[in-house]
Amino acid sequence: MHPCDWSTTEYRVPSTEFLIRDATAADFDALWRIDQQCFTEGISYSREELRHYMRRRGAFTIVEQEERNGIAGFLVAEASHSGAGHVITIDVVPGARRSGVGSRLLTAAEERLRVSGCRGALLETAVDNEAAIRFYKRHGYSVLKVIPRYYLDRIDALLMGKRLEAPPARK
Repeated sequence: MHPCDWSTTEYRVPSTEFLIRDATAADFDALWRIDQQCFTEGISYSREELRHYMRRRGAFTIVEQEERNGIAGFLVAEASHSGAGHVITIDVVPGARRSGVGSRLLTAAEERLRVSGCRGALLETAVDNEAAIRFYKRHGYSVLKVIPRYYLDRIDALLMGKRLEAPPARK
């Protein structure tokens, strides 16, 4: 996973109504364009790569839809039968960064993973993406290990993880 480098902008979005929902096929081009805005060439996904991750077994894509501004961000994750979920990407449009979009998407994805039976969540981020590392640590993720040359065969990544609590038992 490669989160947007939120450290480069300080934009805030005025209070708006928003909805977190499952992505639809009609959203695909907008999601791909957002990914292109968030990451440099070689790190951003090609259309085929993004489509592949969104269609993987156990994968889901959620978007935050704002009443006035359209899609503010999206997250792709997958639940596995091994008990660990994987956050593949979180992308937030530049004008919506630092407004809570990423936090709301991550919280919604963790809940969905939890309900799917995942006991933990994993993700990757570049070792030099300090803003993303702080963001994930604020959300309870810890560094598990360094993955050498993960991005562009030259930039190391951190594998980060978080234990997810079991969903409450139904009565």
